[in-house]
Amino acid sequence: MSVHDDLASIQRSLDDLSRSVARLEQRLGGGGLDVRRIRTDADHLRESVALLRAAAIPDAPARPDLVTIPDTPYDGSLWTDSDDEGLGARDRRAP
Repeated sequence: MSVHDDLASIQRSLDDLSRSVARLEQRLGGGGLDVRRIRTDADHLRESVALLRAAAIPDAPARPDLVTIPDTPYDGSLWTDSDDEGLGARDRRAP
């Protein structure tokens, strides 16, 4: 499993836990110290998973360093064996 799959599984489990705690609060009442403690712990777990998810998702990919192109003309010998785009080789006729 990937990290994202594991985090999604944890999130689903936390959602189930939150629903169960809500049902428990309805049955027992939300005023008890134990129920409030469970709600607080579940909320802390949810915050911790959110922090893990934010740390696991990489930031935008780093841009490569820019290459400076000089304003001086290129050496003409670079183009001796090249074809003109769409025109073919220099010593032949265009199609």
